Amino acid sequence: MDSTVATGSEENVWGGAGNPLGASYGKLMMWFFLVSDALTFSGLLAAYGFSRFKFIETWPIADEVFTHVPFFHGNYPMYYVAFMTFILIMSSVTMVLAVDAGHKMKKNAVIWYMFLTIIGGAIFVGSQAWEWATFIRGDYGAIETKGGRILQFVNTDTGERARLADFAKTMPSERVNHESKNGVWFYKGEALPSFSVNEVVAGFKANPNITIRTESIVQEGEAQGEKTLLSRSEALAKLKNASEVVEGANLIHNEYGSRLFADFFFFITGFHGFHVTSGVVINLIIFFNVVLGTYEKRGHYEMVEKVGLYWHFVDLVWVFVFTFFYLV
Repeated sequence: MDSTVATGSEENVWGGAGNPLGASYGKLMMWFFLVSDALTFSGLLAAYGFSRFKFIETWPIADEVFTHVPFFHGNYPMYYVAFMTFILIMSSVTMVLAVDAGHKMKKNAVIWYMFLTIIGGAIFVGSQAWEWATFIRGDYGAIETKGGRILQFVNTDTGERARLADFAKTMPSERVNHESKNGVWFYKGEALPSFSVNEVVAGFKANPNITIRTESIVQEGEAQGEKTLLSRSEALAKLKNASEVVEGANLIHNEYGSRLFADFFFFITGFHGFHVTSGVVINLIIFFNVVLGTYEKRGHYEMVEKVGLYWHFVDLVWVFVFTFFYLV
């Protein structure tokens, strides 16, 4: 009798009829995916943290890199990134409300909250695309030395960074104007920077109020945490090793400092942006299914809950990216 009872209990547990943790197969698979994705992001952030603290003396200062706000001119460190973060977090709130409305079988409420979630995600993706474009284009320009170091220019009167266009001298003999009227057409090769090294050096010598700061961060004293500022004589000595003009950032050159910073920026924020874009597309599909009454006919809105799990994960990952990449 005891053997029969034990066998019956074993069949009930392992027969496949039960749902582990009370979750459906779909939700369980979503959790498996999110755990594996979390490990990927953890590895990327760990690599970023290791690289940053290994090269902490030359790592760009985020407050000096992400200072732009669309349609506004000026220095607004981290304002727009904070705005992006707020929008994404609010979209997570609307997703919670959509899931809750689904549990209560309120179709119209699900539609509106899903719509707001999609709008929030679209704003975030658009903002990230704008931030990428601004980062790639650059604002000031810099000189890269033969050793791969970055030299940025500073106006000693204001203490602020100086744009190359503010002091560089234009030398017509330095380059050929690639225009049809000159009979010369540009057909291959890399795009030229706005100024050559000679033009920047000549402009620097003609403007005594311009000096250079290196990518090295001062570790002690009153200027601790700031880039090292050189005297005019030290700056002129550094310019003797000038190799090329750098404007903006890509995977090879970076006017803001260490090229690893740009590599991690593109990869980590790009990978997260891909997740958000995918989430917006999936949310759109679910949104139209809700409008068509697909889940109303099924009698449940579990699909909204599953896509909600993914959306919350994307939001949580951004909180870590924002903290590690922009704030710390």
